[in-house]
Amino acid sequence: MRASSILGGIDLSKLENDVMEVVFAVLAGFAISGLLMATGGFDPIKAYVSLFKSAIGDLYGVSTTLSYATPLMLTGLAFAVSVRAGVFNIGAEGQVYMAALGAVIAASLTLPAGLYLVAEFFLGVSLAIMWSSLAGILKSQRGVNEVVSTIMLNWIGFWIVEYARTYVYFDPTEPQRTIKIPEQGRLPVLVPGTELYAGVIISLIITVAVYAVMWHTAIGYEIRATGLNPTAARYGGVKIKKSLLYSFIISGSLAGLAGVMEVAGRPPHYAITTGLSNLVGLGFDGLAVSLIARNHPLAIIPAAIFVGALVAGSRGMQIESGVPLEMVKAVQGIIIIILAVPGLVRMLREWREKK
Repeated sequence: MRASSILGGIDLSKLENDVMEVVFAVLAGFAISGLLMATGGFDPIKAYVSLFKSAIGDLYGVSTTLSYATPLMLTGLAFAVSVRAGVFNIGAEGQVYMAALGAVIAASLTLPAGLYLVAEFFLGVSLAIMWSSLAGILKSQRGVNEVVSTIMLNWIGFWIVEYARTYVYFDPTEPQRTIKIPEQGRLPVLVPGTELYAGVIISLIITVAVYAVMWHTAIGYEIRATGLNPTAARYGGVKIKKSLLYSFIISGSLAGLAGVMEVAGRPPHYAITTGLSNLVGLGFDGLAVSLIARNHPLAIIPAAIFVGALVAGSRGMQIESGVPLEMVKAVQGIIIIILAVPGLVRMLREWREKK
């Protein structure tokens, strides 16, 4: 039996090459970003020292890094599952928005204290699944390109949630955000004084669970078979339309968990803020995380932590090294793009070969 089948898609003969490819991409990303900072008159060595010091230099930095990685594990998984089914579902962004709205709606209800958290997850994840299923039905039943439909649904979801934040569920005392999640409906903070909340444990458990489902259950096998070769899968008895819809439902539930946890767990807002500023980008950042991880669930964990460290360390680059925010964002973007490009190229090449 091949090692790749035992370890769930990890071909040991290629693992070393993949690791070296990632290491080279990281070094290239830091080198190019360093040249950019040097051109702008900043010391790249000092900037990188500040970045890593802020991200992993102490308990607060590690906690911040893990808190940023928490939703990215789930949105990365959402994209990875769809890719395994042979579709490019980039709708996690809108599904995160809808799930966050669902959590706020649940928080606005009069419920027993012990039911708030359950209601937030149920309503939030349900709305996210509904949103992803729209694209799934269009794809499986009508052949509508999922890239087009999910991008459109992302923007529709954004403005629905922004309208609800502004006119329906706004906080009368602070109208720039929605009503807060009540204390009895919040996930506990793991490290006092930081943003690290219990969602990180949920994300890790869900990541392992998705790996188990995708490589050790019939549903996971059918989804992967559909992505590898839909014609052969159909002759093997796999119901292609059903598998595609399942992949969208699983993706939506994963993105939904991320959206709920970001408003129910991350301090200090516990709400949706103006312009959805505390949610924007989580879906697209998860896409990059999945590409870095070569769309493998277990590899998504270190990829999400790495991207989380880049985000957590940005504050230190600004304060200690004097690098402006615009330059910091450019550095982050260059590093992430260079890391993600090999995975994207490989994914497109495999897609073209299947076609």
